[in-house]
Amino acid sequence: MTAHPGETPGTVGTDTPQDAVSPPEAGAEGPAHADAPEAPGAPGAAEPPGRAAGAGEPAAEAAASEDHPGDVSDAEDGAPGDGDAASATGDAPAEVSAEGPDADAESAGSPDAEAAPTDGPDSEAAPAPELSEAQAELAAQRELRERIEQRKAAKVAPIAAGTGLSGKAADLLAAVRAVESGEKAGSQFYDSPAPAPAPQRPAPAAAQPRRSPAAAPTPRATSPEALDAVRSVLVEGGAPEALARAAVGALGEQAAELLRTDPWQLLGVPGVRPEQADGFARALLGADCGPDDGRRTAALVGWVLERAALQGHTALDADTVRAALAERAVGDPDAAVRDAVEEGVALIFQEGGDLEPDETEAADGEADGAGLAEDAEPDREPVQVLLGLDRYALAEESLADGLARLVNACEKAADWSEAAASAPGPSAAELIRTAAAAGLVAHSGGEAARAEPAALIAAARGLGLRALGATHSEDGRRRLAAATGDPDTAVTLAGLLSGAQGPGRDEDGALALDLLVVLDAPQLDVESAAVLVEALADGARLVLSGDPGVLGSAGAGRVFADVLASHACPQVVSRTPDPGPIGELVSGIGIGELHQVDAPGKEVVIVPVRDAGEAVHRTVQLVADSVPRAFSIPAGETQVITVGHGGAAGTRALNEALKQRLNPGPGRFGGFDPGDRVVHVPAPGRTVPGVVRSADAEGLRLDCGGVPVVVPQERVESSVRHGWALSAHQAAGMRWPAAVVVLPGDAAQGLSRPWVYTAFGRGERHLSVVHGVDQALAHAVARVPAQERTTRLRSLLEALPTPDAAS
Repeated sequence: MTAHPGETPGTVGTDTPQDAVSPPEAGAEGPAHADAPEAPGAPGAAEPPGRAAGAGEPAAEAAASEDHPGDVSDAEDGAPGDGDAASATGDAPAEVSAEGPDADAESAGSPDAEAAPTDGPDSEAAPAPELSEAQAELAAQRELRERIEQRKAAKVAPIAAGTGLSGKAADLLAAVRAVESGEKAGSQFYDSPAPAPAPQRPAPAAAQPRRSPAAAPTPRATSPEALDAVRSVLVEGGAPEALARAAVGALGEQAAELLRTDPWQLLGVPGVRPEQADGFARALLGADCGPDDGRRTAALVGWVLERAALQGHTALDADTVRAALAERAVGDPDAAVRDAVEEGVALIFQEGGDLEPDETEAADGEADGAGLAEDAEPDREPVQVLLGLDRYALAEESLADGLARLVNACEKAADWSEAAASAPGPSAAELIRTAAAAGLVAHSGGEAARAEPAALIAAARGLGLRALGATHSEDGRRRLAAATGDPDTAVTLAGLLSGAQGPGRDEDGALALDLLVVLDAPQLDVESAAVLVEALADGARLVLSGDPGVLGSAGAGRVFADVLASHACPQVVSRTPDPGPIGELVSGIGIGELHQVDAPGKEVVIVPVRDAGEAVHRTVQLVADSVPRAFSIPAGETQVITVGHGGAAGTRALNEALKQRLNPGPGRFGGFDPGDRVVHVPAPGRTVPGVVRSADAEGLRLDCGGVPVVVPQERVESSVRHGWALSAHQAAGMRWPAAVVVLPGDAAQGLSRPWVYTAFGRGERHLSVVHGVDQALAHAVARVPAQERTTRLRSLLEALPTPDAAS
C-alpha cells in the first residue's frame, strides 16, 4: 500500500534514507512515569522499516491510499529520506529501492514509449521508425549539449533574463507549472508536439486573482469516454478498475491506447510495481512479451529513475541503474540502458574527466551507455556516467543558468555600510554588507540566526528597496513577520510563486522585487528553485538562508547544499547560537555529539520505555496531561514527531490513540470529525497543518492557520490525514511550543543525525523524548550522516564562470 495523505515523497520505511534495513531488537530498561520524567539528558531511537507491500497487492489499494504525488509505498511522509518504517524488498539497489506500492502523481510514471516526432537526419534507405527516432533523440542531445557549452561561454558577460535558455530548457517553466497545476503529467509535457503558447512568466499581479496558498490544485478534467476505455483495458489485463482515473491522469486521454500497445506504461501510474505491470503485460500480450522486451526495459529504466527522484536524486550512476535492471531479470542491462537513452526515456551525462560531450556517444550515432567510463584515457580523471530524467536535468541546467545570471547582473557598487552599522549584531551586519556586494548569497545558521535575514530585509526596505522574505511554511512566515515587525515582509514560497502572496509581477512578468531572502532553503527542491530563479529580474538579489543540518527537501535535488559546496557565491555563517537547553542539545547534535544538558526547568525530559505499546501510552499521557500541567501548553500546541508512518508506534498508530483521547468521534466526514488536527498536502512536499471545521457537499472544510480551505471530497483521502503525530520531514520548517519525539526501539535503523537534529529542534519551550532505543540514538548522531543525493547542480555551478563568487 502506498503512502497516506499528508506525507511527502520519501524512501521506504524511515525518515532518513535507509533502504533494505531490518529492525533491531532494542529497548530501554525500566519505564519512567511521564509525570515524573527522568533527569534531563540525551535521548535516542527510531522506528524500523515496516513491511513493504507484496508483489500481488492490488495496485488499486496503493493508488487509493497514497498521500500525495511522490509518495512511496509506506513511506508516507514523503521526503527523500523521510518515510515509513517499512523494509525494502531488495528489488533494486539501496539507492533506489523503495519497493512497496509506490509513487505518486507527481512522479507519475516512466516517460511515454512514444518518441518525439522524427526530425533527425534523413537516411537514404527507408529506416525503421525506431531508428529515425533514436537518431533524432541523439541529435537533440548533441544540440542540447552545444547550447550548454554556448551558454557557459557567454557567462563572461552579464546574461539577460531568459536569454540563457533555448529549446526544451526554455520550456521548463511552462512544464513545471503544467505539472503542478495538474494539467499535464511530468512525462507528458515533453511528448507534446509543441509547447503551449503561454508566456513563461505569469501576467502582472494586477491581472491575477488572489487565491489561498493552501488551496488544492484543480484536478484535470477527465472525459468519461477515456475512463471507460481505460477500464476496459485494465479489466482485460486483470488490473483493478480503480486504477482508471489515475491512469488517465498519468498517461493522458490516450491512456487506453498506450496501455494496449505498451502495457508496461502501467508503471507510470502511482502505486504500480514492476511485478504488477509484468502480470498486466502477460495478460494482454501473452507469449509475445518477455523480460527483455524493449518496452519493458525502457519502462523499468524510467521507473528506477523516478524511484530515485523520490529519494532526492536528480540522476543516478549508470552502473546503479544496470544493477537495478539486473535484479528485475533483465538479461542485458547494458543494452537496456543504451536503448532507453536512444528512446529518450533517459538522458545521459558525464561527470568528471575532460571528455567532450560527443565522446560519450558511439561514432555511429548510438549512445554507448554501457562503457563510456572504460573508454576514457587512463591518464584522465575517471568519468562518471549518469542517467537522469529530462525534467530534472533541464531544471538543474535552468537553475545553474539563472543563478549565474543573478551573480553577473547585480550592481556590485551598492553602499549599505550605514545600514550594516545599525544592524542588531555582527553576523547581521556581515550579511547586510555581503548582500550589498553580491547578487547571490548563502547564509547558514540555526533557529536564532533567522533574526539576521530579518534584519537584512528591514535594512533593505529602509533603503527604499523592494525586499521580501519567503519561508517554507505558514508557521515560518508568521515567525519571520514577527522578527521584521511587518507582516507585509513575509510570504510562503508557495504563495509567492502562485501569486497569492507577495508584490505580484512587473510589466515584464518578473517578481517585483529587488531583494528576495529564502529562509528554510534546505527545503527547496530543484524544480521549485528553477521556477523561482527564472521569476527574478536582472539585478535582483537572492539570499538563500537555512540550517544545513536539517533534513533535505521533499522533492528531488539538494539545492542549498550544492550551492554551498560549489562556492559559487559568498557565504555568511552565523555566529549566533541557539539559546537554552534545547538549543544547546541541538547544537551538539549538529556536530555529532549527544550531550546531557542542564535543564533546571525541565525544558528537556527523557521518558524511557520498553516497547512500542508503552511508547504510545507515554506519548498520549505527555500530550494530554503532563505537558499541559507542567508548562501550561495546551495539547493543541504540542506536536508529536516519530520516525515513520507504519509500525506499532508510527504516525498512524499514534494519531489513532491521540484522537481517541483528545477528540473521540465516529469519523463521520470520511474518517474525520470537527476539531480533529490534520495536515493537508495541497502539493507534493507541502504539509499544511489545520483543524477540521465541518463538511458539506463541496468537501471537507479546514482552518489552516486562519485560512479557510475546502478540500473536495474526491481529494480528501489522498491529501488529508490526522496531524497530531508527524514525521520529522513533515515537521521541517515549523516549530511548536512543545514537541514530543517518539523513538520506539524497533525503529533504530531509521535514525540519522539530520533526522535527530530536525526532530529535536521543533520544540520552542519544551522537548520530551520517549526513548526506547538504548545506544542507537547516540550511534546515529555520531556515525550516521545524511544520505548523499546524486545531483548535477554542484558541477554545473562549478563549471560556470562567476568571477565575483567567493573562492
